[in-house]
Amino acid sequence: MKKMIWTAVATVCALVGPACPAHADAIVKKGKVGLSVKGNGLSVDRAGGWMDGHGTGVRARLYTVHGGVRADITRWKDATPVSAGARKLSNVGWNFKGRKFSNGTWLCIEFNKSGSRPCAKIHR
Repeated sequence: MKKMIWTAVATVCALVGPACPAHADAIVKKGKVGLSVKGNGLSVDRAGGWMDGHGTGVRARLYTVHGGVRADITRWKDATPVSAGARKLSNVGWNFKGRKFSNGTWLCIEFNKSGSRPCAKIHR
């Protein structure tokens, strides 16, 4: 049980850990939903998100907005319930391996069980 809790804590810390103010790195929270983006310059290595609370059928996807045009970049992915002490989260992540985005692109996450959609701007 302790091993599972420490794994959950490590996962949460990886997502909500300190963000460098440089380029593609960002952590944004809006309402019950958070977004974490890690990368360098206009390249994104990984992105993930969390929603406060557990639920059945919680799914998330990422989309971009550039020049006023929205484009889905991932399909819906099932979120994993994570408990860290008294805190309960639904967690999801993607590995982009350095995928490049245009300067000024907004990378956003949406969960099917929440109306909050935080976005992070990818810029030079």
